[in-house]
Amino acid sequence: MFESLSEKLESAFKQIKGEGRITELNIAATVKDIRRALVDADVNYKIAKDFTDKIRETALGQKVITAVSPGQLMVKIVKDELVELMGGTESTFNTKGNPAVILIAGLQGSGKTTFSGKLANYLKTKKGLSPLLVAADIYRPAAIDQLKVLGGQIGVDVYSEPENKDAVSIATNAIKEARSKNKNLVIIDTAGRLAVDEAMMTEVANVKAAVNPQEILFVVDSMTGQDAVNTAKAFNDRLDFSGVVLTKLDGDTRGGAALSIKYTVNKPIKFVSSGEKMDTLDVFYPERMAQRILGMGDITTLVEKAQAQFDEVQAKKLEKKIRKNQFDFEDFKQQLDQIKKMGNIKDLLGMIPGVGKAVKDIDISDDSFKGIEALINSMTPQERANPDIISPSRKARIAKGAGKDLAELNAFLKQFEQMKEMMKMMNKMPMGRMGLGRK
Repeated sequence: MFESLSEKLESAFKQIKGEGRITELNIAATVKDIRRALVDADVNYKIAKDFTDKIRETALGQKVITAVSPGQLMVKIVKDELVELMGGTESTFNTKGNPAVILIAGLQGSGKTTFSGKLANYLKTKKGLSPLLVAADIYRPAAIDQLKVLGGQIGVDVYSEPENKDAVSIATNAIKEARSKNKNLVIIDTAGRLAVDEAMMTEVANVKAAVNPQEILFVVDSMTGQDAVNTAKAFNDRLDFSGVVLTKLDGDTRGGAALSIKYTVNKPIKFVSSGEKMDTLDVFYPERMAQRILGMGDITTLVEKAQAQFDEVQAKKLEKKIRKNQFDFEDFKQQLDQIKKMGNIKDLLGMIPGVGKAVKDIDISDDSFKGIEALINSMTPQERANPDIISPSRKARIAKGAGKDLAELNAFLKQFEQMKEMMKMMNKMPMGRMGLGRK
């Protein structure tokens, strides 16, 4: 995401790299390029101008210390201003109530229903809540079916009244249902339209008045850029929502919505979503997003994702096996499974500083590990546990069973041995301990 904006900002910083000091002249050229990059990313011109005026003012008031170059200082100033533009710090999310009620609003096609399922899954698995999903889109029967499918995937009940054409009564009845079944959270998926209209606004405003939600989330397709910001303003004028959700961040996102919404409606972005899988929902952290936009990576999120998959007991067992040079193919396969659970492989690589740019033009599929898994699955349990016993005849059988060439198997076996040696060396170093899973 934001690849084009990242590249243009990097190009803008080149104006000042190598300069001995900050001057009005070199700042003017850099700021002009930053403003152009933001406008190209579909950020409103007034917002882009205010943003770059602040950068110019801050930069000219800074003294460059000897340990920091003007270019490095400029990157820091832009990062700090990006963080402020997107809200400063992560915002709170209120789930206190009996039950807590979350109202989901937005245009048709923005990803409301999918997000509702993701939010239910997130609050169930990460916060230990017991949610009830409510299908209050009375105009689109497919929305009810979609919510039921999503609910089935994540093990969450869905309340619906297919014959009822009154969204307010559906919502109020759902809250009664939640109380009777000891659910402490209700997530109401409301109807959307292709464009803002009075009937939709009146309906969702009536639902709000009837259920008095703890949170009202406006869901917006981040690929729509400045149009998304205009729609957010229209919704906020009627609903006074509590936060924004940016969906489809894995698409061709220019960045305009993420950078403009907080400035325009003064409401925080609370969640970001990408893909269709139910676990692809993240809390929005302005500083982390600013770092990713500027190509600095996002190690904090990467480590958090790793911690969610690697437990301490398993990490200790693995460390012992590596120290004794007993790391085998079964261990390797388990590690692959955990990496896959962390999310999209290319997105994960993009969180490593300097790597995102290197892989941006490379097609890295989530199926990248399938060939390796096929080879391991073709081995017997004895072969997985004892890689040294894999003889030429065994190799031929393994390769054939996996539908791979013998050369591919040999290359994998060689890489596996090299990896074992590297892991063994790392574990001899004080900082080389396998500690991702320790909390």
